[in-house]
Amino acid sequence: MRVPPGPTAVTGGTAELLADADRDGSWMLLLNGTPQSHVDLDDPGHLEFEYVRRMGHVLDLAAPPGAPLDVLHLGGGALTLPRYVAVTRPGSRQRVVEIDQPLTDLVRAHLPLPRGARIRVRAADARAGLAATHTASTDVVVTDVFAGARTPAHLTSVEFVADARRVLRPGGIYVANLADGPPLRFARAQVATLCAVFRNVCLLAEPGTLRGRRFGNLVAVASDAELPVAGLTRRTAKDPMPARVVDTDHLDRFAGSARPVHDTEAEPSPEPPPGVFSR
Repeated sequence: MRVPPGPTAVTGGTAELLADADRDGSWMLLLNGTPQSHVDLDDPGHLEFEYVRRMGHVLDLAAPPGAPLDVLHLGGGALTLPRYVAVTRPGSRQRVVEIDQPLTDLVRAHLPLPRGARIRVRAADARAGLAATHTASTDVVVTDVFAGARTPAHLTSVEFVADARRVLRPGGIYVANLADGPPLRFARAQVATLCAVFRNVCLLAEPGTLRGRRFGNLVAVASDAELPVAGLTRRTAKDPMPARVVDTDHLDRFAGSARPVHDTEAEPSPEPPPGVFSR
């Protein structure tokens, strides 16, 4: 296949955009050499990364098909999920908090947003951007923030999650990307943290990651309303890399003796093993 017109690689600081020679209009964003986002300009509804597909399933089930949503994205990257919401739920209002302004400038210069997308990007720390958001103004909060390859400590606490709950409307959904590996101490503590704030929590992940066999991404979903567990189970089972949905008693067993994390003892997510996310 031909590659997209123009340059096939664009760099800016520690960020690099690479054209996908096997898929027209597709680009990969790398930060410090690690794949961070994938964008298909010809088909923004295509989600390449498995954990992003799982987050997309949550967004698909957050409201009736096609209904617009107000979404707050903490962490922007190449704006993959905002693009997805813009085309699957036209009329949605989306705010993105991304601390790296040069990265946002690079993405917006070379990867144009879908026509009519109502996406505003603010350069700020994710927690500061969350604190500045009005109470009960958002349907979904998406957290996918990494400094290097680790989630910053101040985005892992009960206090942070409680502020996310504050900005959600009744029935709103919080969804977060967690990266962890054996023995999954970080993920277990994050489940305990979410359960301390929200009534309902579930976890989506590939079975090998859930069993602590390998380092990988786990998607945590939380709400005070009932979660669409049956729908998530059906969708994740059909993915190219099927995932399990863990909730209720199974989630309690997963969390085990883990305790909720507060600001005073919060730590960043663990450093991934060398090469685990390399292209």
